[in-house]
Amino acid sequence: MSAVDTTTPAKVPAPPPDSPQRPRANRRSGGPAVPWLLLAPCLLILALVLGYPLYRLVTLSFQDFGQSQLWGFKPAEWTGFGNFSKVLGDSEFWQVVLRTIVFAAGCVVFTMVVGMLVALLLQRVSGWVKTLVNIALVASWGMPVIVATTVFKWLFDSDYGVLNAVLSKLPGVDMVGHNWFASGPEGLAVIMLLVVWGAIPFVVITLSAGLTQVPQELEEAARLDGAGPWGVFRYVTLPILKPVIVMLTTLSVIWDMGVFPQVFVMRGGHPEAEFQLLTTWSYDRAFVVNDYGQGSAIALLTVLLLLGVVAVYMRQMLKIGEVE
Repeated sequence: MSAVDTTTPAKVPAPPPDSPQRPRANRRSGGPAVPWLLLAPCLLILALVLGYPLYRLVTLSFQDFGQSQLWGFKPAEWTGFGNFSKVLGDSEFWQVVLRTIVFAAGCVVFTMVVGMLVALLLQRVSGWVKTLVNIALVASWGMPVIVATTVFKWLFDSDYGVLNAVLSKLPGVDMVGHNWFASGPEGLAVIMLLVVWGAIPFVVITLSAGLTQVPQELEEAARLDGAGPWGVFRYVTLPILKPVIVMLTTLSVIWDMGVFPQVFVMRGGHPEAEFQLLTTWSYDRAFVVNDYGQGSAIALLTVLLLLGVVAVYMRQMLKIGEVE
């Protein structure tokens, strides 16, 4: 019999434990020039579409440029700050500025208040009601400004207006033949209603999206602490929505300061003196009086005024960012 091999077999060395894989080095992103290269086409288009008109606006505001210069009969003459001196020294300009600020402030306040109320109501209705309201909001938002202005012009017509006919059915109310545009304040109130009607959909949809980000736990905790509906809105909902509200308010100010087609179409292309805003007054000076230099100066002053609004917006957003 053969002897049994009782020798212990050699131990096979165990494979070394898997060493943790080191994260690969980040690939080079190409440096800080890559984002600018990607943005270059968009910036070039913006420079061509906005840069040149702005350049012409600035140059025209420092020139004596009228009908003769437009057709090439006379060369444009540089007047320095002459156009600005004439505009700033005109009492009508300050009346128009005050009217524009009051008009824009009224539009912004009503838009934000009504938009917030509608957005809060949409959080408390059933799903199908919310869907119907959103469809109506998007439909009104998508309506062209000229069409909406024409509809409002018909609604408030003195002879065939639906509003006068409906109001006249109320006891003791006689609005038949009432002219809503006989006075400036009343007519501007109608135009303000038109502007608010067109701006509410965007505000409501944006605020509704912001309200979905408000934690329900914070609201429930505030209710347990004894806060009522107003307290919950003031101390919980409003601080969370503050960045959205600041953004919407700033955009509304910019848009409402630049209202033009609503006034122009509502007054048949010839706004009276009590209906003049900065945009329409600049248009009249340039294309009715044929003084393109003063029209450009008014437009440039409007741009500077709006830049002040943008500066306030940026300051508020930076403060919010520092707090967060």
